[in-house]
Amino acid sequence: MDKKVSLKTVGIIAAAAAVFAFLFGLIISVGLPGLVNRVEASPDKMVPIPLVNEEGESPFTRVADIVSPAVVNISAERKVPTNVPGFGWDFNGPFGDWFREFFKDMPRSEGRAQTLGSGFIVSEDGYVVTNNHVVKEATKIIIKLTNKKEYKGDQVKVIGSDSKTDIALLKIQTREKFPFLKFGDSDKIRVGDWAIAVGDPFNLEGSVTVGVISAKGRRGIPLPEGPSYQNFLQTDAAINPGNSGGPLVNIHGEVIGINSAITTPSGGNVGIGFAIPVNLARSVIDELKTKGKVTRGYIGVYLQEITGDLKNAMNLSVSEGVLVSEVSDNTPASRAGIKSGDVIIEFNGEQIKDVESFRFLVAATAVGKTVNIKLVRDGRERTLAVKVGEMPGETAAVKDVPDRESELGLEVVAIGDPRAQVFNVKAKNGVVVVGVNPDAPAAQAGIATGDVITAIGKREIKNLEDYRSVLAEIKKGQTVVFQIQQQERKRYIAVTL
Repeated sequence: MDKKVSLKTVGIIAAAAAVFAFLFGLIISVGLPGLVNRVEASPDKMVPIPLVNEEGESPFTRVADIVSPAVVNISAERKVPTNVPGFGWDFNGPFGDWFREFFKDMPRSEGRAQTLGSGFIVSEDGYVVTNNHVVKEATKIIIKLTNKKEYKGDQVKVIGSDSKTDIALLKIQTREKFPFLKFGDSDKIRVGDWAIAVGDPFNLEGSVTVGVISAKGRRGIPLPEGPSYQNFLQTDAAINPGNSGGPLVNIHGEVIGINSAITTPSGGNVGIGFAIPVNLARSVIDELKTKGKVTRGYIGVYLQEITGDLKNAMNLSVSEGVLVSEVSDNTPASRAGIKSGDVIIEFNGEQIKDVESFRFLVAATAVGKTVNIKLVRDGRERTLAVKVGEMPGETAAVKDVPDRESELGLEVVAIGDPRAQVFNVKAKNGVVVVGVNPDAPAAQAGIATGDVITAIGKREIKNLEDYRSVLAEIKKGQTVVFQIQQQERKRYIAVTL
């Protein structure tokens, strides 16, 4: 006999099964808290990190524990010129020429300035990364660890520095083994990712601040200490004076940037800080470690962005690319046939979007390599082969500069350099003095920061290449006349090397 199951019975069985499944799931979830967060990491995917773990702790405590022991405090001392008590020697106002003339024979004294910054250890044997502006021209450097150990004098060596990226590499000269940080991948981070800054703001050691990546690829930030190669990460993690050179890390404690600068109307943090991406810094650090300097590609052109007005006025047929405003003589670009008015649209197969990206591409190209540059001239495309040269003026360690430049005692930059913008330069050609050694001949003759060198002897100085070329020809003991422009006024100064 067939047994028939009633609808009522089926309903009871289904309800019981549902209740059992619910209770079983509840038991599992209660018995295994956090199971959902314990997934195996694949090579391309990091383990998800909850905002609060099973013990109720934030993940940032773990990051602080990992990172802080490898972050150091850096104190650097350097000489600064003083002439009359209470006066600095940088007279840059409308009466600057008069003040310089009046005080030029006053006895000079030597002052000292101290900079405080941060850094982080990148290897077990004590290599330390920081900003170039933290240790620039330093005569004394002290590195202090979080365990209060200090290293100074012969225990600290400047391996090399690079002003164009504002990176310096130091070495603690001992046989000790140190905790160190690992590099992350700054290309993979996204706007909105966690960002943790660790350093010593206002000399408050071991400070940890938390924020997010606010933006990527920030460029054209006017900063008195550079760098001229800018591709900053922007973060709202609090960065203040003293944070410079410290690490910006991700939620896994990996370095994604080097904290370098802030934009602020008050001198303190307002939520806009900038860090050098670690992928840009890594190659610089490697070159400083192996060669003591950074070698960059160079072709010898001055460039500008293509605006709508320029396109119309010059009757340009393209909007993409960069406009060549000037080609330096006897450079790879001039030898290849590149001319003013050309629009470069492609470099070595890479499309050109703006001036900054072009500069990065050229700088990253191996010296001696021949590349194709596609450009537009008179409405027609053409391709030229250019053999990339070495960028002039690349130097090794902080004190290892070319003899004549060192003896003269000036640090100069191109007129378009961000460090020159603070002086409101009126000159169209020349090089801008941004640093003066008070004990060197140039300072004693009266050259000061903010001055624009437009000629040396009878040679016109248009750019850094001209400046270095002329200096190389000057003999020891020779007196040379410098033509200086300060705002609208020009004057001559005799300098004896």
